[in-house]
Amino acid sequence: MTAEQVITVRGDAELVARAGHLFTGVRHEFVCAARDLATWSQPGARHSMIGQMPGPGASGLAVRKLYTPVALVDEASRTHLREAVARGIEVRISSTPLPHETIVIDRRVMILAGRDQPGPREYTVTTSPTLVSGVYALFTAAWDAATELTAYLRGDVPHLDEDSRAVLRALGAGHTDETAARHLGLSVRTYRRRVAELMEALDAGSRFQAGLRAGELGLTG
Repeated sequence: MTAEQVITVRGDAELVARAGHLFTGVRHEFVCAARDLATWSQPGARHSMIGQMPGPGASGLAVRKLYTPVALVDEASRTHLREAVARGIEVRISSTPLPHETIVIDRRVMILAGRDQPGPREYTVTTSPTLVSGVYALFTAAWDAATELTAYLRGDVPHLDEDSRAVLRALGAGHTDETAARHLGLSVRTYRRRVAELMEALDAGSRFQAGLRAGELGLTG
């Protein structure tokens, strides 16, 4: 593909023929967001593409995969994802629907899955920096709000709304209460109350412990 090219392909076979080489060319980072394990292709086509990738950790390659809970519907799928984590792949589960099922390679190439419907599925492949960076930002936001696979499967992850996560990020940044409250548009009193509520939700006896507990549960992004 040339710079900023956008192409649309129909079906797994054409995706492999037109874009399969991109998977072998990944060097630094491979990220994937999908509803379930079958989003991207039938098993044969998936093996043709992803099976040719370098393994996670090879030459510093980072691999992150984000799924919805639909990916955990059966034990075989859960086992597959546990094995992926054991191989060094980062896996998180998003409790909210993913508006874009996508793959981004080295932040330079994006493959966006079209609507799931009867007949061959459409895929858009692009190297446009504007499109790639925009969708990558959406992926990052969804990733930050998702839960690490092991913690999700344990079922002991407290629910944190976006306000609580904002307080958690402020704690992690090391801001003073006054600075954090101003940044979040809160009074200092309200900010401190929310910190106390967050510590209670995380069963933490101190702000430091709250940060450690959040990290253990994959809540820190």
